[in-house]
Amino acid sequence: MEVNGYKIEPGANLTGANLTGADLSDADLTGADLSRANLVGANLTNANLTNAHLEMAGVDGDELNLAGANLTGTNLTGATLWLADLTGANLTGANLTHTDLSGADLIEANLHTADLTGTDLTAANLTGAILTGTDLSNAYLRGAIMPDGTSHD
Repeated sequence: MEVNGYKIEPGANLTGANLTGADLSDADLTGADLSRANLVGANLTNANLTNAHLEMAGVDGDELNLAGANLTGTNLTGATLWLADLTGANLTGANLTHTDLSGADLIEANLHTADLTGTDLTAANLTGAILTGTDLSNAYLRGAIMPDGTSHD
């Protein structure tokens, strides 16, 4: 599959790629390098990003639809994903250290063994999310809706 002149495939080197508004739904980007890629408005619904590297600081997270995406083991360290839709996403073992997920929808997301150290989850919706083995050390949870539906003060 080719999008905006870039070959979308497992292991692809998409460093700095302009994927603005790209429909990457159901794409297999296993192990791909998306460092500094422009994904504003991209649709990654059900995309497989297992072990992909996404360095997305500065990307407008509110434009990203990652609902149902497989992000197992993905490195999202320091990414700006505020207001992103991660509903039902699989983030098992993902590195989300110091990621901005404020206001993000993580409803029924699988965060098993994910590293959320220092992550901003202010006002995030974690209803039904799986957090077993997740490291929430120094995470910001003010106003977050927890897996059981209660609000964190």
